[in-house]
Amino acid sequence: MAVREIPRECRWNQSTSGLYQPLRANGRYQNERLFLVGSPRAKSTGRTMGPTAALSGTLPDPQTRAEDARTLAVRGRRMRQRRHMLDLIAASFMIDAAILLIYVQAGTIPSMVVVAFAVSGALVGGILFALSESGFNDRFSDHYLTVPIAITTLALIIAFTVWAPQIGAFFLFELFVVFGFASLRADRRQALILWSALLCALVPLFLLTDLPIGMPHDNSLERLATLLALVLTVGRCTFIGVFSKALRDSLYKRGVQLREAYQRIEELAELDELTGAYNRRCIMRHLDNEIERAARHCESLSLALIDLDWFKRINDTFGHPIGDEVLRTFAITIFANIRSFDRFGRYGGEEFLLLLPNTSDDEARLILDRLRMIVADLDWSAFSPSMMVTLSAGVTTMTLQESTEAVLARADRALYEAKHGGRNRISCA
Repeated sequence: MAVREIPRECRWNQSTSGLYQPLRANGRYQNERLFLVGSPRAKSTGRTMGPTAALSGTLPDPQTRAEDARTLAVRGRRMRQRRHMLDLIAASFMIDAAILLIYVQAGTIPSMVVVAFAVSGALVGGILFALSESGFNDRFSDHYLTVPIAITTLALIIAFTVWAPQIGAFFLFELFVVFGFASLRADRRQALILWSALLCALVPLFLLTDLPIGMPHDNSLERLATLLALVLTVGRCTFIGVFSKALRDSLYKRGVQLREAYQRIEELAELDELTGAYNRRCIMRHLDNEIERAARHCESLSLALIDLDWFKRINDTFGHPIGDEVLRTFAITIFANIRSFDRFGRYGGEEFLLLLPNTSDDEARLILDRLRMIVADLDWSAFSPSMMVTLSAGVTTMTLQESTEAVLARADRALYEAKHGGRNRISCA
């Protein structure tokens, strides 16, 4: 077998030695050089095309391309969400750094605390940004990395509280912000992990040390910094609440839209597109249900197979668009003149099935005869001055322990008798 490396730029082309397509793995096309199956380099690298790909030479099918497009769209949306989150984290760090500068001006803490805080924030933010942009976060179900970020921030808070206990309360205030943000994404297991980490951090800090954790307010600058710390912490927590409400509202609206779309899809799946009546699959399901219900409650069930007389001639004479309008008008007329619990569906072509629950054979015949006269008396001249539309119907009533096939066969025989008896009539079986 001839072994030849396939250049990356030619991987979509048909060559004289075979047909090639890119190796697809994990929903992505590898931007690497591909090798024929069986080549030594392919065996050593493990990057080979499968036998089917090497022989078929086909491009990815539309479904695969659609899945790849959806995957890329999801990744792009997630990346934008993470960037927004990182912007909020950076803004929060800058707010805290500004307050720390006021404490430095007041002589409460050394300037190295602010420098270390700023460097720590920049380092954490840079690492998170690099991980996010590289796609590392997409490997996890929680692509925000809620638990790692919260625990890292918790560790920084405890470290700075120990380093500068005179403003320890200021750092501990940040726990409300950190865990407020985390609560937006954390599930029950993650919340338990975060609460356990918080407990493990605070218990030693308060019970195993005698650090004078405080909130300074001896001079005007310290009072200003303390005021800003309290106000901005409450403000950020309020923002989290507002954001959470907006998120809930958005999810609620999306749920309503999805429910409406699902209902619409169900309706479209059940209805005949042309007439608006139930399609064959749906009307047959209703027939099975009505037969089961009638047998269970010992009630009568009648049904009618309805056929538009000479409909093929209407199509041939006036054209299919007019024929479609005739079918649509006929269906609307039937819907307007049946009971709310009756079921009407298109059985096939110009044949329709009408289910009449809790209706005897005599009542069913009267109902169908009334419908026949209504259809015949309609003014069809809007479609053509010479047009006349009538119907024939076969009516039958179910007997106990009778199958669906038997009931339909008897109704079909009755319809056959009506059509061969002159049409525009009702026949019972």
